[in-house]
Amino acid sequence: MSKNLLETIKIIDGEIQNLSYHQARYETSLRSLNLPAKYDLKEFITPPDKGIYRCRVIYNENDVRVEYFSYEYAPIDSLKLVTANTIEYSLKYEDRDELNTLFDMRESCDDILIVKNSLLTDTSKANIALFDGSTWYTPSQPLLYGTTRARYLDAGKIIAKPLHVNEIANFSQVAVLNAMVDFCIVKNGIIS
Repeated sequence: MSKNLLETIKIIDGEIQNLSYHQARYETSLRSLNLPAKYDLKEFITPPDKGIYRCRVIYNENDVRVEYFSYEYAPIDSLKLVTANTIEYSLKYEDRDELNTLFDMRESCDDILIVKNSLLTDTSKANIALFDGSTWYTPSQPLLYGTTRARYLDAGKIIAKPLHVNEIANFSQVAVLNAMVDFCIVKNGIIS
């Protein structure tokens, strides 16, 4: 394996959030590369006692490195639709160059919403969910199968289905989902 993989884990006052989902993705990611998943990530995480932190677990088949960054939420009020039919991000790699290039196309928006083969996928940093007035739906084919998305699917709070770009008008709200924000409704829901 030539590229490092990554898990981003939320820490609140010394408590590791949703570690079982991160451990499962760590194991699934390595298995998909025909590599052994030989570590318990908890052994490497010594969280700070106070505050909210973004814990980055950077790993490959032989090494695990952990970094901590104080976290403050940056609001997302608008999303720019960006088409990227060839993007591949099924594993969470430390190298985000392709996503960063797309993010730079956001113009005056806070983030992007990536469209691949006419289907809605993810923002540059999060899965999405769209609300039709009664049900929250998440793309059945996201770029990355996120841990928060998995938790919400397991709890029955969102439903996965293909979401075509031309269906956006059928939804009244959009939310972003990731380990740091959990489930956060985009304030103005502006998609341009």
